[in-house]
Amino acid sequence: MTIDNDVRGEILSVLTAIAPEVEADDITDDALLRDQVDLDSMDWLNFLVGVHKRLNVDVAESDYASLRTLSDVVRYVEARTLQQS
Repeated sequence: MTIDNDVRGEILSVLTAIAPEVEADDITDDALLRDQVDLDSMDWLNFLVGVHKRLNVDVAESDYASLRTLSDVVRYVEARTLQQS
């Protein structure tokens, strides 16, 4: 398993905790995540806070708009993880 899959799996775990009706296997990496999961703005914020807590990565509020797909979130977390190392 690559780091990408580990990070992706952790992010999906956070997402399915926020939206338990969602099947992680149904999430497409490059489609708009909020549309796939139908998250309102509060759920989206809870998701980003959950990513922060689970992966110990600060998600700057100024970056929220750039995190549109699962791939965006995975790349963001990986880049921040490398910076912290």
